Amino acid sequence: MGAQAKAPALRNAIHLAQYAGARSFEWLFGAFPPEQNLRTAGVVADAWCTLNPRRLDRALGNVRRAFPAMPAGEAEALARASVRYMFRTYMVDAFQLPRLLTEETWPRHVDLDEARPGIEAMIEDRPAIFLAPHAGNWELLGFFPTLMGFRMHALARPLDNPWIWDWALGKREARGMRVITKFGATEELQRIVTSGGRIAMIADQDAGHDGVFVPFFGQMASAYKSVALLAIRYELPVVVGVALRHGDGFRYRVCTTDVIRPRDWAGEDDPVFWLTARYNRAMERAVNLDPTQYLWIHRRWKSRPRWARESKPMPARIEAKLRALPWMTADEVDRLVEQAARAAHAAPAGAAA
Repeated sequence: MGAQAKAPALRNAIHLAQYAGARSFEWLFGAFPPEQNLRTAGVVADAWCTLNPRRLDRALGNVRRAFPAMPAGEAEALARASVRYMFRTYMVDAFQLPRLLTEETWPRHVDLDEARPGIEAMIEDRPAIFLAPHAGNWELLGFFPTLMGFRMHALARPLDNPWIWDWALGKREARGMRVITKFGATEELQRIVTSGGRIAMIADQDAGHDGVFVPFFGQMASAYKSVALLAIRYELPVVVGVALRHGDGFRYRVCTTDVIRPRDWAGEDDPVFWLTARYNRAMERAVNLDPTQYLWIHRRWKSRPRWARESKPMPARIEAKLRALPWMTADEVDRLVEQAARAAHAAPAGAAA
């Protein structure tokens, strides 16, 4: 058997072994109370930080970028807490959510007192886009509405392991959620919207060099254009929220941090930039509600604008757009402009992308 024939067989064997391990892990954790599993996940996270200092350093670097005035010890504690939360999310919440959250039990686990604006948008029974950052229990935000009888479609990237992906997909769709893969999703999203459906997605991924660059925690970050383009074309409200763990158990408070209506961007010279900047601001507010529950290891600022890659200062047109945003203060814009100027000055001569 040649090397090319062996590669798929080996890859499939690895995927199958990973799947068997994940199912065994689910069975093992299912024998213990969720609170105990959360403590176990915290211990595993601490060990992981010790064994993977480079990954911890990435989280710490992002914390420092977002909170430059934070003392060093506090920043490291926040980075470590974020890693613990990540492990609790993937090791416990992902498995426990479908089992613990039912039509009868949800009042014991979900507090909706701070979610009223988002709920009002949900019960309008019209198409809408619901966004969240990688904070709190983002799976709950898509799972819970379907549990209550609302039609939801979640946009997700398929996992590399097809066995685990099919298993995870079955768990997500068991209660009525429809999962749409990101690859080739544009036509499907348009069909959902025109038929009155609602779309939910995680919206803080780096969108690469071709994304819309808007402020996020004092840095220009790349965001996908698709959210704004879809909302503007079909005049859809955009709702931003987060489900934060409350206490040490399996209880969450759902918070709406913004509801953006078509009338809000009407008349803007660049509505795509305006809307993208506003929902990123709303996600920033969601993270600030409890920064320990954000995925700081996530490479949010991986890409840079073209002018930064070419070691140039921020263009005047970008600065003008930033100053026109009503929620941006003059000091915030000044810091972004100065940051870009320092980076351009420090770059070696002729350094281009």
